[in-house]
Parts: sequence; structure tokens; C-alpha cells
Amino acid sequence: MFEHFATDLIDVGDGIRILTRTAGTGPPLLLLHGFPQTHVCWHKIASSLAERFTVVVTDLRGYGASSKPEGGPDHAAYSKRAMALDQVKVMRSLGFERFYLAGHDRGGRVAHRLALDHLNSVQRIAFLDIAPTETMYGATDRKFAEAYYHWFFLIQPFDLPERLIGSEAEFYLRKTLEAWSKRQGAFADEAMAEYIAAFKQPGAVHAACEDYRASATIDLEHDRADDAASRRLLVDALALWGGRGVVARQFDVIASWKNKSDAAVEGRALDCGHFLPEEMPDETLSELSRFFASDQHTS
Repeated sequence: MFEHFATDLIDVGDGIRILTRTAGTGPPLLLLHGFPQTHVCWHKIASSLAERFTVVVTDLRGYGASSKPEGGPDHAAYSKRAMALDQVKVMRSLGFERFYLAGHDRGGRVAHRLALDHLNSVQRIAFLDIAPTETMYGATDRKFAEAYYHWFFLIQPFDLPERLIGSEAEFYLRKTLEAWSKRQGAFADEAMAEYIAAFKQPGAVHAACEDYRASATIDLEHDRADDAASRRLLVDALALWGGRGVVARQFDVIASWKNKSDAAVEGRALDCGHFLPEEMPDETLSELSRFFASDQHTS
């Protein structure tokens, strides 16, 4: 996987280094992964995208081979604002001031914050299988809480979830991937081995919990401040989601993103669960390629 990608650990300041892989020669496209995975989630489509774009895949802070700082009492080190700034610094270090951006799961939340905080950095954006964080928390009911129990389990005070997950980290990871996917054989053995190894690293479970704790606290504060100031997305967005997943059952995905945007929003469901780039790689590749390439013809 990623055999033709250059690999680096990029220093973004404050002792944080971000694992980064890069390939291709076209317009820059940054791909951000989600929980409980790493950049490896893009392995089925990254090389094909690199035929048209300069593809950059990273491990978010707290995940994979990237740094795993302490979250702090207010979890600010894992705010999406801090995680987004990491990615902006990575792209600038590679010489890219403006780029296309796609995020799956937690990576989509980082992407959303990046587009709001760094208006001149993002040219177009794609969200994979999420609705906005504030929207999802605000619509919580029993069905959502049962399906997304991890949103409420992982935010419990240190170190309850860390101890419980850490006692059987591989079991927890495998059960999570199995529960959220709807297509058998979606995860290549090599990819699964990478996810397990990364999740069992010292500090990885704690970092993931801090990511979620931040979403339920400081990230919501930032989101609400944006709403109060009428600060919305200003770039065209693509939303893709798994038609067999919780997001599809619980939310009007397009409407939820239009509610956060002053630009165009388009998208559709794919016939799968949560992990679009691995469950339906051909369709995900086609949609991302079409959306980002179409901008080159109109700009």
C-alpha cells in the first residue's frame, strides 16, 4: 500500500509531527481519515486519485504514526481547530496554500473546521458519511444514542473508556469496524493489520477519547460561536454517505450541510455502510474525481 508515495513526518510546531504521504502531480487534494482508522483507509483509491491530483494523505494528530499529545483539561489539544491547523501547516510545508479537501468521519469534522477557520485554503470540500457535529448532537434521541453509543462512551472522564478499551483493544477495533460496515470483505488483511497496530500503540486509545471529548465540549463551543456570527461554508461541497448506515437513517444529509453553507451542496448515498472508501471504492473514487475535476473546468 502507498508504495509510490513519498513519506515524511512533518513538524507543525509545539512538538507535533504529522505522518504524511504524497504522490501525483495535479492540483493538491488532502484526504483525512476517521476513527478508528488511519490514512490507510484511502489505500484503495489514493493511487488512482494521484493520476489526476497531487494526493496528500495524513494521520490526524492522535492517530497512526502522528504525535499524540495530552488533551489538557479542556481537551483543546484535540479540538478540531487544533487538528485543522495541523493540516494547513502540512499543506503549506508542501507548498500548497490552497487545495481540495475530503474527510471521512472524524476527518470530515476536521475538514469542516478547516474550511471555516481558513477560508482561503480550501477550494472545494467533500464530507464522507457525516452530518455536522452540532446537528447530530442536537438531534440526539434514543435511536441515535444506541447506534452511536461511542459518542457518549468515549467522552466519559479519564480513564474509564481508556481502561475498558485498552484491555481488549484489538477486539474493540474489530467489533467497531464490523458493526459499522455493511459489505463483507471490505477491509484488506494488510489494512486491518495496520489499523490494529496503530490502535494498540501507547496513547492511541487516550488520544481517540480526547478527540471525542473535544467534540462534545470545545468543538461545540466553536460551532455555536460560528452559528451566532453567521459564519458558514463558502466553498462548494459534496456529501456522500452510506445508504445502509446510521447517518442515512437519522438525518437529511444534504439539508444538514446546506444549513451550514452559503455555497452549493450536492451529494448522494452509496449502497454501503460507514466506510465508503473501502466498502465501495470505485463509486467513491468516481464521485470524488468528478466533483474535484469539474471545478478545474469551471474555474
